[in-house]
Amino acid sequence: MKTQLIVDTQTLEILSVHTGKGSQHDFKLFKNSKIAISKDTKKRVDLGYKGIEKMHKNVIIPHKKSKNSPLTDEQKAENSESAKVRIVIEHVNRRCKIFRLVKDTYRGKHRNYNKNWNCVAGLVNMRYLAA
Repeated sequence: MKTQLIVDTQTLEILSVHTGKGSQHDFKLFKNSKIAISKDTKKRVDLGYKGIEKMHKNVIIPHKKSKNSPLTDEQKAENSESAKVRIVIEHVNRRCKIFRLVKDTYRGKHRNYNKNWNCVAGLVNMRYLAA
């Protein structure tokens, strides 16, 4: 099972949860979710979403080094700045993984997997946004 969270970096609120069955590429899960995102919204994604810039504008995606062309100092600085903002999203993921239902191997019915994640996202939002 694969889960994708869409998080607001200012409020740290989980805006959307999408799940997929089996081993899926991140970008494929994003395309299948068919979520409508405003064109003005900045989208910070990792390298698993390579190709999203063809569908959406205002995308910030890290640079990838290859075997024959290492990253320039400017690209390394851009990746570092992007990582500083994206680490906040990883902290939200950690807040979700506190729940055993999400952390351990899911042994429930697959049709309930999305409902369970939505419940966990609601609890995380309630816990950290109310404080």
